[in-house]
Amino acid sequence: MAWQTPLPPSLRKGLTNFSGSLFINNKTGDCGVAQTYNPGHEVLSSLPLQMMLYFNAFYLPFWCLSEGVMLELKYSLLPTYYQVLLVAAYLMLIVMEGLRLFLGYIGNLQERVPELAGFLLISFLIELPILLFILTDEHTIRLPLEMAVHGVLLLFLASEITAAFFALRAMTRQLAMQFYLKQFEEAPKRPGQLVMGDPL
Repeated sequence: MAWQTPLPPSLRKGLTNFSGSLFINNKTGDCGVAQTYNPGHEVLSSLPLQMMLYFNAFYLPFWCLSEGVMLELKYSLLPTYYQVLLVAAYLMLIVMEGLRLFLGYIGNLQERVPELAGFLLISFLIELPILLFILTDEHTIRLPLEMAVHGVLLLFLASEITAAFFALRAMTRQLAMQFYLKQFEEAPKRPGQLVMGDPL
């Protein structure tokens, strides 16, 4: 067993600052504004969620194109109320998908809880019911290509909801712990004020 020598505090601080500037503050160009971290900050961004969002952003134009073609093919065969309903559902999905991906990118990369919570709520309360309606209603004339592209989007959606839930839970726990620890930071002692632990 090797004998360990403790590093001097100045050398330890210099190594911590160097490794923090080399590994933590080195941000890629796709994250927008670079976020500065204190040495010892635990990065809570979810890599699986970020990968799914990245591939989902590339899949979105293909999904929009194929849905436009499929809607054009079956539009004249649908009753009038289903024509209106499906056009509204597709427009809502396209707008919500763009907003959802933006909030997911910002919330995950910059570790912002409100944006990630908005991503999770849009995914679960708006997109998932609309997508399940389109996939399960027999009056919408489901075509094979449509079922395939909706199935892939549903797979993205389900996996992103799961990954975002765990990332949001980790971020909120970290924020709660920081808030709890901030209460115990030393406040400046006023003359005549007794602090717990002072001799009477």
